Amino acid sequence: MRVLVVLSHPAANSLCRFLAETATAACRAHGFEVRVLDLDADGFDPRLSAAERAAYYQPRYRSQVPDLLDDLVWAEALVLIFPTWWFGFPAALKGWFDRVFAPGTAYDHGEGLKAIRPRLFGLRRTLAVTTLGSPWWVDRFVLRRPVRRILRAAILGTCAPNCRLQFLSLYDAEKVRPKAVEAFARRITDVISAW
Repeated sequence: MRVLVVLSHPAANSLCRFLAETATAACRAHGFEVRVLDLDADGFDPRLSAAERAAYYQPRYRSQVPDLLDDLVWAEALVLIFPTWWFGFPAALKGWFDRVFAPGTAYDHGEGLKAIRPRLFGLRRTLAVTTLGSPWWVDRFVLRRPVRRILRAAILGTCAPNCRLQFLSLYDAEKVRPKAVEAFARRITDVISAW
């Protein structure tokens, strides 16, 4: 399986980085072909430029990040690792969706600006791994898991209809104990092992 691991966290010593290394090692241990994209370390600019946005409706959209589009099309599975901040994606990951899930790659515009048509039929699995400072009940009961809903319905559901989403959340991450981190890392490995 071809797996694209996307890490979004600005700190070099973050818990997310450790979880990304865990996921990458699990993928390689199962013989998967892996590409790793570290948005912050790679200096990815999340801002969708005016030129890119204007080109969205041109017959042949030309991206300013064509290699990243190629990585997305190459992938049969995504592993997204990121913190949930203010119950949303970090800016770098949100910008990656804006700039890489682009027309002509992730979807096509419908005639007369009707519903878009998906293009990522080869993307079969996505594992989203996120850390949250909040307790589980705030995310689940108060806000109804907004990041998971957006990823499932608006992004993958629209662009990759054959993709199965698995979502792992580590709550109270700012005060989590080492044994809980180890158990969470095993959950990541278990999910990937089942692929």
